[in-house]
Amino acid sequence: MNGVAILVLAVVVLGAAYLIYGKYLERKWGINKDAKTPAYEMEDGVDYVPADTGVVFGHQFSSIAGAGPINGPIQAAVFGWVPVLLWILFGGVFFGAVQDFVSMYASVKNKGRSIGYIIELYIGKLGKKLFLLFTWLFSILVVAAFADIVAKTFNGFDEAGAKISSNASVATTSIIFILFAVGLGFFLKYAKCKPWLNTTVAIALLVVAIAIGMNVPMYQSLNFWLLFVFAYVVIACVTPVWALLQPRDYLNSFLLIAMMVISFVGIIAYRPSMNLEAFTGFTYTSSKGAVSYLFPALFVTIACGAVSGFHSLVSSGTASKQIKTEKAMLPVSFGAMLLESFLAIIALIAVGSFAKDSAVLAQNPPVVFATAVAAFVEKLGLPKNFAYTLITLAISAFGLTSLDSVARVGRLAFQEFFIEDDAKPALWRTVLTNKFFATGLTLVLSFALAKVGYQNIWPLFGSANQLLSALALIACAVFLKKTNRQGAMLWAPMVIMLGVTFTALILKIKDLCIALSTKFNSGNALQLTFAILLFILGLIVAAQGIKKLTEKDSEKEKEQLIA
Repeated sequence: MNGVAILVLAVVVLGAAYLIYGKYLERKWGINKDAKTPAYEMEDGVDYVPADTGVVFGHQFSSIAGAGPINGPIQAAVFGWVPVLLWILFGGVFFGAVQDFVSMYASVKNKGRSIGYIIELYIGKLGKKLFLLFTWLFSILVVAAFADIVAKTFNGFDEAGAKISSNASVATTSIIFILFAVGLGFFLKYAKCKPWLNTTVAIALLVVAIAIGMNVPMYQSLNFWLLFVFAYVVIACVTPVWALLQPRDYLNSFLLIAMMVISFVGIIAYRPSMNLEAFTGFTYTSSKGAVSYLFPALFVTIACGAVSGFHSLVSSGTASKQIKTEKAMLPVSFGAMLLESFLAIIALIAVGSFAKDSAVLAQNPPVVFATAVAAFVEKLGLPKNFAYTLITLAISAFGLTSLDSVARVGRLAFQEFFIEDDAKPALWRTVLTNKFFATGLTLVLSFALAKVGYQNIWPLFGSANQLLSALALIACAVFLKKTNRQGAMLWAPMVIMLGVTFTALILKIKDLCIALSTKFNSGNALQLTFAILLFILGLIVAAQGIKKLTEKDSEKEKEQLIA
């Protein structure tokens, strides 16, 4: 099958989903364009900051996409490109986009609070505490996996010690990006210019950063860049959103969308064939002898691009605090998710263009993606090396923006876990709720896991990610029920994701136990600890949520809802 046909199919399905299903959800949930949003009601200049729809969309899309929609489809292609395509389109529309929309909507209707607070309000205090602990552990996994991926896109040397100029250029450009983002943040906050001028300035800064990066490459080792990434995340995690998070994501959104446009046009010009097999079977055995099953491996490997629990944290943790009007929620949440699904389709076409007898599936997914897209756009007259560098830069930008957001979400979850409104002040509580302490502890554990390598972390990350999605769907379903809104569209995704994730976690725990019984490894021991904790926490929170979802409201609860 031709890659162009898949591209056209994706455009039609995802476009129709936005215009038909997205608008249907707006009507069902009663989106009110005149309602005052938390960005204005709770404005504090730090987290609650009203922003234009384009700026919030840039933040949302950059944050949720990360490297996930590129890594997931490429790794899952071992089962063939057909099951990958079907899950991206079906999951992206009926699972992912719905989850992102309802998470943002529930948060906006509850003063921009996180899913954890929504669980406390509609399910119970214990449920909130356990969910916050789950979120914190999950955030550690995300930071570890994405930090390793980003550091590898900066790594200036291959295994033989030879220089990699494209990676070195990406590293320089990314550093300049960060510096320019701070300046842009002050410009957006204090200049108060019109959107078109803001866009012009952002694009100009982007072009200058790329030009400098291409001509002044920085050659440093993988370990150096891993430390650099964590140092950056420490700063990004405690800095006001307007000073770094918003402007950096705004800058990156242009780069990321440009990458997708170039990839789209390149595919049209190149017309790649899907050379990988359409379907390889329900099991896959790696070169090391590890066996993976289509269920649940496909559905946890392809998280971002189909459905990702991390998105619910971004939608309810940062973006909901910046939305100016409820009408902006559809394009920012539902629309951004569908665009991410489209990126996953491009990644699938990229890996599918390789010959089926190649060892491409064993390579680093960002390398696979950049190599394929560079070949596509060469047909447009762009130098292959320039295109490869630009694509690698975009991938690293995806990863860094996700790190920005998830580190902040993890820090907030840890702080919220120890906050008690009616508790007496205590030194230990003051220390644990301090943002610098919470950030430091989160990132120290993340760094320890990052040393294991993202390939080993990814299955556990995928399982935890999809379980988080199921928990978010349960919480939002309870919210919709308690507020007399239609929530039936959440039930099927919720049940399916619970089945997928608990199965995946059980298999992962089994594999880790077997590996540790043969030879002790600190990385495997840490992963096993995380897997067991995530399984227990997820099981308890899911049970509490489903109980609330299926029980009848008491007269007292009905009176409170009416009030």
